[in-house]
Amino acid sequence: MAHAVLQMVAHFLDSAGLAREKKRWECETTSGGRSESRSTLGKYLHEIRDPIHNFIRVDSNERRVLDSRPFQRLRHIHQLATTFLVYPGATHKRFEHCLGVMELASRVYDVVTHPENVVDSSIRDILPPNESPDHKLWRRALRMAALCHDVGHLPFSHAAESELLPKSWDHERLTADIINSKELKGAWRALSLDSEQVAKLAVGPKKYRKGTFSIWETLLSEIITGDAFGVDRMDYLLRDSHHAGVAYGRFDHYRLIDSLRILPFQKRGPKDTAKASGAHPSGSGTRKARSQGDSASVSHPKLSAGDLEISSEPSLGLHQDGIHGAEALMLARYFMYTQTVLSLG
Repeated sequence: MAHAVLQMVAHFLDSAGLAREKKRWECETTSGGRSESRSTLGKYLHEIRDPIHNFIRVDSNERRVLDSRPFQRLRHIHQLATTFLVYPGATHKRFEHCLGVMELASRVYDVVTHPENVVDSSIRDILPPNESPDHKLWRRALRMAALCHDVGHLPFSHAAESELLPKSWDHERLTADIINSKELKGAWRALSLDSEQVAKLAVGPKKYRKGTFSIWETLLSEIITGDAFGVDRMDYLLRDSHHAGVAYGRFDHYRLIDSLRILPFQKRGPKDTAKASGAHPSGSGTRKARSQGDSASVSHPKLSAGDLEISSEPSLGLHQDGIHGAEALMLARYFMYTQTVLSLG
């Protein structure tokens, strides 16, 4: 039946003289909301329709992670545990949330590393050159870390974690173990990434139990896990409010992300001046610069090299244009917590 339908569509386009549309249609397939378009070089770009971010794109190598058993398992893990018993629409899963976090992390990376948004030499010293191979490879490492940041979640997400896991274990530790597992080894090899680098960015310095973080790794992990402007928080507020059918979690994330910047900081010593090229996402030539556990997120009304108070810690900050977006984010967190989470008690 499916084959007959495909032939019918091709025949219609051919008889109508729509050669270009027929050619385009023949090189596109749609399955479960995912469309694949073949480029002139023969590489596939996959588009996933998402109710929050419209289209989320992954290439063929990144899709190896998406199609892996550890990640596909998230299709069955409720984002909000048993909240759907009170909010019937809140049946969304960790699967789509992780896709959303990857999308937002990519946008933040592109904004904060754009040359026009880098205003201080202390920042330029740690950034890989724009559009360089290292710049692109770190972007991919961040995307895959964001995609896999919740891969260790158990059924019912946070609700049953303390009951199902051994003492001193949490989903972040499971996440790191899964990312470093043999099952994903082939995917990381295809992406030219080192699994340890991906795991570090995915869980952040507060939760990663092995080794130390360079300044650059700390900044990248903050894009995902940061308490103030982490994209994990941004996506779940937008997504949870959408599926729960409430307006509390909405804010102008487009404006907020476009206003994010890396704050200037005071270098503390030779080890802290390591450039991004010294800690390569493929695992070669890694240089360690700081201990785990103390990254901070702060905002400032205006980001300029002359006006800012220099911090000793690298962190994400905010241009004055994004102040209202940041305030809306804080209110969204408060209202979602008090009106949905607390109301379930």
